[in-house]
Amino acid sequence: MSRTSRPRGPAFTARQVGALPWRRVGQGVEVCLVQTSSSRQWLPPKGWPMEGKSDPEAAAQEAWEEAGVRGQVDHAPLGRFRHLKGLKSGGTLPAEITLYALRTEEVRDDYPEARRPRRWAGVEEAAALVRSPELAALIRRFAADAMGEGDAEGESG
Repeated sequence: MSRTSRPRGPAFTARQVGALPWRRVGQGVEVCLVQTSSSRQWLPPKGWPMEGKSDPEAAAQEAWEEAGVRGQVDHAPLGRFRHLKGLKSGGTLPAEITLYALRTEEVRDDYPEARRPRRWAGVEEAAALVRSPELAALIRRFAADAMGEGDAEGESG
């Protein structure tokens, strides 16, 4: 899979895309996080923009590769958060991740990066697991918006 180039330098902020896989559970919402390979942080699936794919499509691809989930990705971003991406060299690269909601329709156990831990968590647990206050705020805001939609497919009220 062809990735776009990733310039590096001390002042450079890398641009990445990510998906926030979510699903309804009872009257609430759970989101899916994966553990990073280098620093063992919990984050939504994320990665580099992909040649030939829109940012939401690339985010959905990352959700499949890193978390084994597929579904409907929103084309409007939830927002952005900053993250220090760990590099194989041991250094870090400042990155800004544009996050897209992905309503989960399929969860598989056989996916490309299944060796990495995946975790479904309620909103407050997920917000506590992530290190970024920006990301925690995005998760909380998304969940509040999702619950306000009144989308009760298959739910009795």
